[in-house]
Amino acid sequence: MQEKKRWLYVALGVLVLLCAGMVYAWSVLSAPIARDFPQWSTAQLSLAFTLVMIFFCLGGLAGGLSAGKLSQKVLLLTAAVLFFIGFFLTGRIHTLGGLYLGFGVICGLGSGLAYNAVVSTVNRWFPDKQGLVSGILLMGFGLSSFLIGKLYQACTPESPGAWRGSFTVLGIITALIVGLCGLFLEKPERVSTPSAGSKKRYVNPIAMEATTAQMLRQGSFWLCYLWAILLTAAGLAIVSQAGGIVRELDTAASAGHIATMVGMISIFNALGRVIVGALYDRRGRSAAMQTVNLLFLLSGSVLIAALLTQRPALLIPGFILGGLAYGGVTPTNTAFVGSYYGLKHFALNLPIFVTNLIPASFGSTVAGALYDGSGSYQSCFVMVVALAAAGILVSLSIGWSDKLALRRREADNNK
Repeated sequence: MQEKKRWLYVALGVLVLLCAGMVYAWSVLSAPIARDFPQWSTAQLSLAFTLVMIFFCLGGLAGGLSAGKLSQKVLLLTAAVLFFIGFFLTGRIHTLGGLYLGFGVICGLGSGLAYNAVVSTVNRWFPDKQGLVSGILLMGFGLSSFLIGKLYQACTPESPGAWRGSFTVLGIITALIVGLCGLFLEKPERVSTPSAGSKKRYVNPIAMEATTAQMLRQGSFWLCYLWAILLTAAGLAIVSQAGGIVRELDTAASAGHIATMVGMISIFNALGRVIVGALYDRRGRSAAMQTVNLLFLLSGSVLIAALLTQRPALLIPGFILGGLAYGGVTPTNTAFVGSYYGLKHFALNLPIFVTNLIPASFGSTVAGALYDGSGSYQSCFVMVVALAAAGILVSLSIGWSDKLALRRREADNNK
């Protein structure tokens, strides 16, 4: 019964994150807004997405700080209310300030609260499968932009202002699903320590039960934090500009075709989360990180080739590789925090780590500014390749930091 119960909580968590992750559909959600407000530049619209990422982090941090005082049910009900208010206000905007408040601030806070409540609760049931379960949960987060994007396209006429009603409906549906699932989600009575498991399963030699203060004193934390900033920025640069990239190479593309192409990133983002999460469990942090680095290098190179040759067909492998790469970042981050610093303080340690999204979120704004300045997305993909190359160096440095930490630990034990 206990085994069935914990997988039921995974299913509930996926449903909540499917709704919470709809903020990632911004490149599709914003298209009709851009048509109604042509005076708003790409960079100005991209800032709404940047604000979502910033307040997503702040919402997650608020959830972590409240974890010992408020139940996950209260946090998810609060998130449901925020989603309703945020989408309702966004459907009635006439200014950039209204867009930034409704979608950027309020929806961002709701998404962060929901994310932290689900991940910190469900992961406690799976000390033996941190990477895999993180990947499955975050698969819902990744699939959201595809499914919500298609639903939004199907239900929103292209007439001016039609998107306003769609935002209101999305707010109602999201609030109901997040609120109802929150009523049934529970934490385990105690957090168990994972066993070494089978010989095939990777066991992290650096593992410790660390408070937030102890975690912040670890060199491995700051190196992985930097890696997450670099690779998340690369992913957000692709995700936030995907719709515009398709339009640049295929000027005759319909709104439905653009949504499908952008949705490919979401589908493979979801697959990447499960694949890389399972890889982390089996082969460890280094294998997971280097896989993500390589996928980003390949994605950026293929997308550069697509623009140089003016071949829209190359966007397909470029988006697939980019989706897999970006999908692999979040389960790696989540599994890293759990496997390195334990589950006892996971509810606060994780949102502290997730604040890497605040600096990383400017990847979308920089990408929009690069396009505004050059008139082409070529510079965006060069940025993606450069960030991936830097990620390789940083992830190698984490391995060196781990070796030094082990030597210090052995020296302390021998005293």
